[in-house]
Amino acid sequence: MRIIDLSVALKAGIASDPPSMLPKIEYLDHRQGAEDFAAMFPGLKPEDLPNREGAAMERITFTTHNGTHLDAPWHFASTMDGGKPAMKCDQIPLEWCFASGVKLDFRDKPDGYVCKAEDVQRELDRIGHALKPLDIVLINTAAGGMYGQPNFLDKGCGMGREATLFLLKQGVRVTGTDGWSWDAPFSFTAKRFLESGDPSIIWEGHKAGRDIGYCHMEKLTNLDALPPSGFKVCCFPVKIEAASAGWTRCVALLDG
Repeated sequence: MRIIDLSVALKAGIASDPPSMLPKIEYLDHRQGAEDFAAMFPGLKPEDLPNREGAAMERITFTTHNGTHLDAPWHFASTMDGGKPAMKCDQIPLEWCFASGVKLDFRDKPDGYVCKAEDVQRELDRIGHALKPLDIVLINTAAGGMYGQPNFLDKGCGMGREATLFLLKQGVRVTGTDGWSWDAPFSFTAKRFLESGDPSIIWEGHKAGRDIGYCHMEKLTNLDALPPSGFKVCCFPVKIEAASAGWTRCVALLDG
């Protein structure tokens, strides 16, 4: 079995999120760890430890939406499936998170493009795949190779309401993208909203979850290394009580 890592490393100091959402990581080295050990064990001096070293660790300030993560239906709205309470991260069925994967290649779509159902069907026809319930559908966009670059937040296409519902009506319950958002980059949506005044275009792919509950992953990587189908995806989220999302070390499993 071959394993392809589809998760980005959580890293501070790069353009991975809007400025107000950027993670902060404080690295505490072995010397600091020795001081901590000395405080925990009365009579111990840091120099008593081998090489004067204790435990290295990190102190992190971030959100459940930093790094590669899986959004629960609760992130999108308070209800799903036409009025039922939306599931939170710790309520997501685990069978949703380990299933056959399908990759749709939309790297040719221009930045800000909103994919429609016909785009999805055309790509499925091209790769010769018929969707089945619980397939995990991954969207390879132009954002994939730009993670951490200054223009990352503005790169790639997004999945609109129509395209999202097309997938959900065929039993798909987990999807993913290598972009910052499942929807089109906010900078493009903001321009369209100023022109149209139509609020329904804001977060329209996410909001499809009000009709049919689903999860999606954001900030995936290495999707270009995947075949169109014939692999498994494992993307169990960290179990955070009542959370809107959970970080995931998403991987693809391939035979041979």
